Amino acid sequence: MNILLEPLAASPAFFIGFIVVLGLLIGSFLNVVIYRVPIMMDAALRAECASLADPAAEPAPVPRFNLVVPRSACPACKAPITALQNIPVVSWLALGRKCANCKTPISARYPLVELVTGVLSGFIAWHYGYGATALAALAFTWFLIALTMIDFDTQYLPDQLTYPLLWLGLIGSLWLPVWAEGAAAVTPRDSIIGAAAGYLSLWSVYWIFKLLTGKEGMGYGDFKLFAALGAWMGWKMLLPVILFASAVGALFGIVIMIRQRKGKDTQIAFGPFLAIAGWLVLIFGNAVVDRYLGLFAHADR
Repeated sequence: MNILLEPLAASPAFFIGFIVVLGLLIGSFLNVVIYRVPIMMDAALRAECASLADPAAEPAPVPRFNLVVPRSACPACKAPITALQNIPVVSWLALGRKCANCKTPISARYPLVELVTGVLSGFIAWHYGYGATALAALAFTWFLIALTMIDFDTQYLPDQLTYPLLWLGLIGSLWLPVWAEGAAAVTPRDSIIGAAAGYLSLWSVYWIFKLLTGKEGMGYGDFKLFAALGAWMGWKMLLPVILFASAVGALFGIVIMIRQRKGKDTQIAFGPFLAIAGWLVLIFGNAVVDRYLGLFAHADR
């Protein structure tokens, strides 16, 4: 194992290149997660509803469907995708952006997810360098990419992703109390308070809004994602996250209403803005806060 890790530790360029390639591969897997997890959620919900409707009935047999089986296939012709046809970004370009079997166009979103995952992963490797901090930040980044795309597609933030992200943040605070050049130092105490404050703050806003208007302004998945961000960054960084997410979300909503001529009741997923704000604050939060506070320090002189 040391023989494999030594080159990564010795050469920053090699480490960054390795992580970029790994990120591209992870991006390919995230495409599977983004597509299949909502289908798995829907199937589980339907099975639960059927069992409640008739507890004595035998559950109908269904084909296995998870993140591993069945093999990836063309949505149009169902032809299996071979390993050579599944090389991130490269295969999409080599195949002329079409299925090798039926020539149906393949959405550019698949290579885009792979490319974004690779680029962000490479940035993490460059920003943090070789070490456990980079590994944790990579996991954080990959979870947020999957959650962003699923919420964008379905307006759901699945527990299968938000809960593991939350627990990783809480457990990580035991071994990674300081994020190098990133957000403020996160102790287990900060992490626990951050998780609780993140959940309860949006939960409170949800119920106040519902009592005043009779409408639901956001979903419970947003509470859980904000709690996970609080677990990773501590309670002190919750305010910058929610302010940035709200500002960008509001601007995006205004643009959507103007371009698509929709009313103020248009539903827009908030999870992607939380995820983007959380990632930016994790990477740059400490520097931004220090500069902001530094303005007041200079003003007092």
